[in-house]
Amino acid sequence: MSETQKLDFSAVNDTTLASFNQHKNLIKRMMKGNSATCSECNKPLTLQLPPNTKNAKPSAKPPGIYCAKGCTDIELDMEAVSLM
Repeated sequence: MSETQKLDFSAVNDTTLASFNQHKNLIKRMMKGNSATCSECNKPLTLQLPPNTKNAKPSAKPPGIYCAKGCTDIELDMEAVSLM
């Protein structure tokens, strides 16, 4: 490939941005307490939050949004929140 040729990532960037915005909106809705279903299997999604005290028993899954079948698995980085 010569220096003058450039790759066109616009199609990939558009789909990536759309996916990011869908996930961001899903996380916002779930954090507000609204329910949502998995886009693959239509089962309800669950929000797993970190323990609220240092003495609380840790859960098997890290904080995130999960589907019972495993289609949706969005892990949330909430390390700073869990220490409050």
